[in-house]
Amino acid sequence: MGYTSSMEKNRDTKGYGDAGDADGAGYDGAGDADGAGYDGADGAGYDGADDAGYDGAGYGDAGYGDAGYDGADDTWADPTIKINAHISTRPQSFSTYIGQSHVVGNLKVYIEAARRREKPLDHTLFYGPPGLGKTTLANIIANEMGTTIRTTTGPTIEKQGDLAAILTNLNAGDILFIDEIHRLHPSVEELLYPAMEDYRLDIIIGQGPAARTVTMDLPPFTLIGATTRAGMLTSPLRDRFGIIMRLEYYSQEELATIVVNAAQSSPSVGTLDTDAASEIGSRSRGTPRIALRTLNRIRDFADVYNGGKITKAIAQEGMNRIGVDPIGLTTADVGYLRAMIEVYKGAPVGLETIASMLSEDRVTVEYVIEPYLIYLGFVHKTPRGRVATEQAYQHLGIPWTATPLRS
Repeated sequence: MGYTSSMEKNRDTKGYGDAGDADGAGYDGAGDADGAGYDGADGAGYDGADDAGYDGAGYGDAGYGDAGYDGADDTWADPTIKINAHISTRPQSFSTYIGQSHVVGNLKVYIEAARRREKPLDHTLFYGPPGLGKTTLANIIANEMGTTIRTTTGPTIEKQGDLAAILTNLNAGDILFIDEIHRLHPSVEELLYPAMEDYRLDIIIGQGPAARTVTMDLPPFTLIGATTRAGMLTSPLRDRFGIIMRLEYYSQEELATIVVNAAQSSPSVGTLDTDAASEIGSRSRGTPRIALRTLNRIRDFADVYNGGKITKAIAQEGMNRIGVDPIGLTTADVGYLRAMIEVYKGAPVGLETIASMLSEDRVTVEYVIEPYLIYLGFVHKTPRGRVATEQAYQHLGIPWTATPLRS
C-alpha cells in the first residue's frame, strides 16, 4: 500500500528538528519559536513529556501520552509487557480485544475492504461512555492497517495553525486520532471540513485587504474521533464521518475475562480466583477501565491481608471497604437514590434540588452519577423531574408503594 509505520521515515521525510534545530519546516525540541513548526516547550508541541507523546526522535521516552498508550494507563497495554506499578492490558489486535463484538465485527469488514482497495479507512467516529476502549480501538485500527497513528486531543488544538502543522506532517494512509473531539474550537473545526472531504487545507495568510487564501493538498488520511458527548458535535462535523459507532457497556463475563488476563500478565498479582474475577467484573459498572482500577485496589488488600492471593472473600471485603456495592453502585449513587426515595417519597425531584442535597454540582450529578443509574433502569427522567423506579426500591430493600406522585 505504500504506507509507512516507521517514525524514523516520518522524521526523515518531514524534517523533524533535533535538539537545537531551527528548521522552519519541522519540529524542534529546544523550544524554538518558529512559526512553521511545534517546539518542545510549547504547550501544543510534541516532545517526550507532552501528552501527545512525540519528540524529535519519533515517539517520546514515555511512549504514547495520556491520550494514547502508556504503561500507567488504567485501560489496556500490550499483554506481553510485565507491569509492576499498575495492572494493565491493552490489546494490540482484534484477536486479543475482548467485548464490543458488534463494533469489532464491522470494523474488520471495513478495514479489509479498505486494504483491498489500497485506500485509507473512511473517517471514523467512536462515541459512548468513558473507559470503554475508544482509544484502544483507534490504535488497533492503525496496527491492522499497518500505518502510523498520530494522537492528540481536542482541547490541545487551540488555533488553526496547530491543526495545520499536524495535518501537513501526515503521510499517506496515516491515522489522526483526536480524543474528546467535541471540544475542538469552532474555527479549528471548520478547517477540518475541506481536509476530511477533499484532503485540502485552506489557510488565510495576512489580514485586511492584504489577506489571501493559500490552498495546500494533503495526503489521503483517516481521521478517527472519540467523544463521550456525541450530542455536542456539530452536524457538519458529525456528517463528515463515514463510520459512526457507539460503544456499549461490557457484560460481567467480558469484564471477568479482562480482569483474569490482566492479572495473568502482571507479576505483581499472586493468584486470582475465578470467583474473585467475577466479583470484580460484576461491580465494575460495565467498564473495563473501572475493572482494572478496582483490581489494583483489591490486589492491595490481598497483599496486606491474604499473602497476595485474591479470593472472592477478599474481593468482597475490598469492594465493600471502598464503597462499591454488589452491582457497582458507589456511596454517591446510593445517596442519590435514598435522597429521592426517603426524602421526597417518590415524588419527581429536580436536578438542582438533588445536587444541593448531595452537596455536588449539577454537572457531576448529571454526567457522573445519573448515567449508570438510568442504564440500570433505577431512575427515569420526566418533564417534572427525576423519579426512582421500582427496581431502585427493591435494590435498597425499601417497600414499593405505587403513588400518584410518581405519575
